[in-house]
Amino acid sequence: MASRLLLIGCGNMAGAMLAGWLRAGEDAGRFAVLDPALSGTPDGVRLHRTPEQAAEAGHDAVLLGFKPQQLRALAPTFQPLAGPQVAVHSLLGGITLAQIAAAFPDARAHVRVMPNLASRIGRSPVILAERGLGEAEREQVRLLYDALGFAVWQADETRFDLVTALAGSGPAFVYRFIDALAGAAADLGLDADEATRLATVMVDGAASLAAASDLAPGELAERVASPGGMTREGMDVLDQGDALRRLLTVTLRATADKGAALAREIG
Repeated sequence: MASRLLLIGCGNMAGAMLAGWLRAGEDAGRFAVLDPALSGTPDGVRLHRTPEQAAEAGHDAVLLGFKPQQLRALAPTFQPLAGPQVAVHSLLGGITLAQIAAAFPDARAHVRVMPNLASRIGRSPVILAERGLGEAEREQVRLLYDALGFAVWQADETRFDLVTALAGSGPAFVYRFIDALAGAAADLGLDADEATRLATVMVDGAASLAAASDLAPGELAERVASPGGMTREGMDVLDQGDALRRLLTVTLRATADKGAALAREIG
């Protein structure tokens, strides 16, 4: 496992990961951030303003936390930080291992990483793919990211964008569902703040039960919906013409296709 990890950029996602590692008990001294605009870092985490400062401090791995569209412009600046003793880990959505390797050709290994914002509380799936790691280091890397929730290697990189759409982008769709559900209740007469609180707590409880249950989510839904009851009446609306599943199929396809488009933009 990398003993010193340098985060290049520390926005929403990288910041959530850093918070998650510290929450899990990782030593703050293992982490450093390179970000010229960040106001500060958690206690014990070093903050570098320039690549030269980061290079002088040293590190074993870097985590790319900037926007994927910036890869071509920023890679030459950061290449000196990714020498033969350094592994490059990338959060850049849609950017393939081949493209990461082309941008940082001297690095000893390259890893794609896709968590979500629940990393902050140790509840995120983390999808991984790699080039250049040995078996022992693969397990060490998995353990590093497993501290953020549940890390798993994706052997087939061609599926990475689809898995990203589900596990990485999925929270945004869930948040939108909560917002829409609360909004619908408000439209029907419930106080908006009360509707939001009830919808949020309900989804939290339902998801926790689904995670802990031996039953599939579809079966749990059936157990809530008694024949001829209120829940069944509402589910019949969602199930008509398989409307909800068809909508989410289109949503995931559009999200995954955007990953491929980002990769084409980089070239």
